[in-house]
Amino acid sequence: MIITFIGGGNMATAMIGGMLAQGFSGNEIHVVEPDAAKRQALTQQYGIGTSAPSEALPASTAILFAVKPQQFKAVTAEVLPQLGNALVISIAAGIRIDTLSKFLAGHQRIIRVMPNTPALVQAGISGVFANESVTAEDRALTQRILASIGEQVWVEDEAQIDGITAISGSGPAYIFYFMEALQAAARAQGFAPDVAHQLAYQTFAGAVKLALSSEDDAGTLQQKVTSKGGTTERAIKALETSQVRSTIIAAASAAAARSRELGEELGRDIEP
Repeated sequence: MIITFIGGGNMATAMIGGMLAQGFSGNEIHVVEPDAAKRQALTQQYGIGTSAPSEALPASTAILFAVKPQQFKAVTAEVLPQLGNALVISIAAGIRIDTLSKFLAGHQRIIRVMPNTPALVQAGISGVFANESVTAEDRALTQRILASIGEQVWVEDEAQIDGITAISGSGPAYIFYFMEALQAAARAQGFAPDVAHQLAYQTFAGAVKLALSSEDDAGTLQQKVTSKGGTTERAIKALETSQVRSTIIAAASAAAARSRELGEELGRDIEP
């Protein structure tokens, strides 16, 4: 078995490191990467095979496209003659399976994945959609590969990938926005920037750790912190007055709408 990555960027290297940690061997992983220095670094760091796009591919069980959407047209033209009946896994953002299939001369064994940036530290969650030509064995292999960067949620309708994009794909940015605001609040209370950073980051990390280890849902955990007539109650009332909850829901809805628009735009702009 050989899993060939097309592209050796940050997400690909995160997956490769996780795969090796989970029991894949270096002989089972190959990367096609145009940058010679990056190819050398990948071989030295991970003990895997690499090649330039102009070189022949190894016979691959699965080919994983880890490239930007704008690069997809060019790289598929190079890979197509050697594709065979390999399983295709794409993490190219926004490109829908029907567009992927057109680029690949009607190839049908395709799985589309929407990872998120915590995958870079093996703490991600990926949305996954497979078309009808994908086998149970293909799904199992994909699950094994994606386990290298975190958890997965499989959806039965490709349109739900837009929702995954809005919640977990864009979600880290919402969290970082809140963390930045919490740091600003700490500075407004007179704390030095380094102390404000420590207070905000550790409070967030500790709250998430507590939530993940608790049988209570987030609403119940919030209530346990919120004493009647206390400081937290006053803060929560301020958040509710500012309609923060409904604003977050509206923000995710806007992100999902933009994801749908981008899928349509990419389908038109990079039509083969």
